[in-house]
Amino acid sequence: QVQLVESGGGLVQPGGSLRLSCAASGNIFNIYVMGWYRQAPGKQREFVATISSGAATNYADFVKGRFTISRDNTQSTVYLQMNSLKPEDTAVYYCYVGSAGYAYWGQGTQVTVSS
Repeated sequence: QVQLVESGGGLVQPGGSLRLSCAASGNIFNIYVMGWYRQAPGKQREFVATISSGAATNYADFVKGRFTISRDNTQSTVYLQMNSLKPEDTAVYYCYVGSAGYAYWGQGTQVTVSS
């Protein structure tokens, strides 16, 4: 089992920045990928970014050049630096971890981009 705790969401003006964090605990030794998804009201959950245990990153086209995913040296915390935020980035952001063939999800953190 892996437990995930997210933090860093909030309200920001268009063009602003936020940094999301997700700390994993429990059986973290088999984690092979960490990442972020998001879900806006009335829409399906969508992929944002992932980072593998080998530090390979993958981004959705709509965040390339604006968001950066990273993880700490212990590979138990993943970050999402979000710059140049737009109103359409407003959503609940969910941390995702793949470990030993299972998928784990955080509880979600709200990001609201509005003036």
